[in-house]
Amino acid sequence: MTRTLLLLTLLLCLNITAEDGHQLWLRAQNTGQVTVKCKTGSPTLDIAAQELHQGWQGKDGGHIKLKIKQDKRITGDGFRLTRNRIYAQTEPGILYGVYELLRRQQTGAPIDRVTQNPSYDLRLLNHWDNLDGSIERGYAGSSIFWRKGKDAFTVTAQDRNLWTEYARANASVGINGTVLNNVNASPQMLSPKVLKRVQEIADVLRPYGIKPYLAVKFSSPSLIGGLKTSDPLDPDVIRWWQEKVSEIYALIPDFGGFLVKANSEGQPGPQDFGRTHADGANMLADALKPYGGIVMWRAFVYKPSGDDRVKQAYNEFVPLDGKFRDNVIIQSKNGPLDFQPREPFSPLFGGMKETAVMPELQITQEYLGQNVHLVFLAPMWEEFFNSETYMEGPGSTIARYTGGDIIPFQHTLIAGVSNIGSDPNWCGHPFAQANWYAFGRMAWNNALSSEQIADEWIKLTFKNSWGNDAGKEIFNEKFILPVKEMMLKSRETAVNYMMPLGLHHIFAANHHYGPGPWWAPAGVRKDWTPPYYHQADDKGIGFDRTRTGSDAVSLYHKPLPSVFNDLKTCPEKYLLWFHHVPWDYKLHIGNTLWNELCYRYDRGVKEVDKFQKTWNNMGLYVDSERFYQVQGKLREQYDNARIWKDACLLYFQQFSGMPLPDNVEPPVYRLNELMQIDKK
Repeated sequence: MTRTLLLLTLLLCLNITAEDGHQLWLRAQNTGQVTVKCKTGSPTLDIAAQELHQGWQGKDGGHIKLKIKQDKRITGDGFRLTRNRIYAQTEPGILYGVYELLRRQQTGAPIDRVTQNPSYDLRLLNHWDNLDGSIERGYAGSSIFWRKGKDAFTVTAQDRNLWTEYARANASVGINGTVLNNVNASPQMLSPKVLKRVQEIADVLRPYGIKPYLAVKFSSPSLIGGLKTSDPLDPDVIRWWQEKVSEIYALIPDFGGFLVKANSEGQPGPQDFGRTHADGANMLADALKPYGGIVMWRAFVYKPSGDDRVKQAYNEFVPLDGKFRDNVIIQSKNGPLDFQPREPFSPLFGGMKETAVMPELQITQEYLGQNVHLVFLAPMWEEFFNSETYMEGPGSTIARYTGGDIIPFQHTLIAGVSNIGSDPNWCGHPFAQANWYAFGRMAWNNALSSEQIADEWIKLTFKNSWGNDAGKEIFNEKFILPVKEMMLKSRETAVNYMMPLGLHHIFAANHHYGPGPWWAPAGVRKDWTPPYYHQADDKGIGFDRTRTGSDAVSLYHKPLPSVFNDLKTCPEKYLLWFHHVPWDYKLHIGNTLWNELCYRYDRGVKEVDKFQKTWNNMGLYVDSERFYQVQGKLREQYDNARIWKDACLLYFQQFSGMPLPDNVEPPVYRLNELMQIDKK
């Protein structure tokens, strides 16, 4: 029988039904019986046993023993896994071991003698959810925690069921904490009726090993506490926070702590009272300390005018290094600007030696096509984790620094801004689920490769129903390999059609979706406009951050300042981030800057076209609902990529005065038409 005939035969036997993607990567059904033994019982251990019975893919009649046991090879919530035994030092560790066993059974990975310890003690999602149910930078429906209306604080069976599904998905990838609300926090988050709902959520999350955290407004004492001030050194303010923390822990004994956005983008903070970030953070940390709580203090601060925006967080926080309590962790975005498609790493990583710094990654694709574009973010995060800080010479990667391998901080944490909402498939785009999955897997192990994560997610999410070896081989060759290649290329593709060669923040106003390199209306602060960042003129393009420019290069450890400062040694992926480069400058590849810019934009569009062609061949292997949904979004992504290319090249061509290379596809739009899009 030929391979083609075999494929057709298998397809006739296969019943691929439409589905909405709500099951995420947790769709395994048991293929055999398993006996689970555990001497102790608890809600968490009961879930572990239930998961084994429900998803067992091993030999029929298998036996698994679950055991809490001290082992010098295991730290924190780590575990050790053999063919018939899972043991850990904590109950969540047992649960994580169960999910790892089931994942390996489904993906074909080896099982015997596996020991895993998490890269970070605390692995959190940050939800930017508001009390009215809206989500800032959310693209997948409304909040799963909050809603408006007369029944806003009524907890229903449907609520609990959804929260349970959410908790299960997070636990399956090792996430053990969640900030339930927006960093631009409402003071009402600390009101009794809201805290009561937080208690209800916490009760559902607890058996899955997940702690709740809250983002709080720094001025809450004066806004809801009846005080005249929120000065962190005022005795009445200190007492108010102590009493509020006591109230919270009486309701939620395992409450994790606070996330604070202060003195940033109009949010109140300690500087309003002439105090420092350390004064404000330490006051909250002291209130939480008796209960084991922590403060995550965001470093996303910048003033309306003054120095280069990418330097301001470093200049504010590094002088305070060592002045924070040990339960304060500085939360920094991966880059020094704002979740751009590509940035160098923030110099705070490696810049602070006495204060723990935690990465904040953005899972929701605010700047990367939101719920339309297929952009797998693991390659971006892998690039970040592998970046060399050189704080103690070669090998001082961000993964090692933030994981506590270089400096043994009291706490190690990582957070990801959630892309989860009330849409049936949770994330708005079937492939956006891969970014939730990837964040959890990399938070558990920041040395995992993008390729391994993509391979796992595809196998778990688009499960092959063809049980025999021939069917699996065809599924791997025809579906897994091409889809994985598409995912792994997707981030670089987005960089190419949006902002190649170090360009950054040239989005249209407010929504951060389409291009707007021209946007600079009168009265708007300069660092909110694209021309501030691209600096295009008839001489060249790019932001001069060299020693003769803003000197942002000097914030990094040697040898990076010299590497970034020299036009000849600066990595081309960061070229226009650190340099204002002449249009006719010849790059290493041999092209002029202008020609290479044209080629990159053109390549990005053509790569999305290839994605469409790849996915168009996948209809035989997946359910029709997800197939057509992805197909439609890829068509829209292709149209968007062409708009990005034409808008940027036509706009920058006004400054370069150079023609597009002959082998670059000519524009299909006119610049004046594109400049009107964002005004509608």
